[in-house]
Amino acid sequence: MQASLLICGVDEAGRGPLAGPVSAAAVILDPARPIAGLADSKKLSEKQRDRLAPIIREQALAWCVAYAEPHEIDEINILQATLLAMKRAVEGLSLRPQQVLVDGLYCPDTGIPSEAIVKGDSKVEAISAASILAKTARDEIMLQMHERYPQYGFDAHKGYPTAVHLAALRAHGVLDIHRLSFKPVRESIAPTTQEKAC
Repeated sequence: MQASLLICGVDEAGRGPLAGPVSAAAVILDPARPIAGLADSKKLSEKQRDRLAPIIREQALAWCVAYAEPHEIDEINILQATLLAMKRAVEGLSLRPQQVLVDGLYCPDTGIPSEAIVKGDSKVEAISAASILAKTARDEIMLQMHERYPQYGFDAHKGYPTAVHLAALRAHGVLDIHRLSFKPVRESIAPTTQEKAC
């Protein structure tokens, strides 16, 4: 009997925020150790994600979380930075997968046969597991950022462009963890002078 393929699921978290890295996870699940409750991380509560993440790390055959930093996002754009984080995650696995299944429309260039699956995080368990690890790891980083910069409220919005975050940007300015290429951040650095000219 032919051994089953080593399939790796890949997903990202943090494409939309104005601050912090974009994270990606790659997970090879163990068919002999199924994990109950896997789902798209966005459909799970924070408590459910925090419960599942250590189980995934313990029971998966291999897993890796990797990042692309804000300055990389600014240099190569968010899509390319996301693919870079995904590539780093796959290359960081302790086992080399034979197939890579990626949530979304695009695959990172890993040299491994790959397939992009729209809504893959709700269709493929390995991608669901990757979405949970990517999200919880990034949230942890943003909680650390909150300890350094409590006035920005990163513990609540995780860097997303909420009213609270935009108000903090206006009040306190731009940090080195902000993505300067994102419009709300750019506008905070260089406010328009049109009003003054009127």
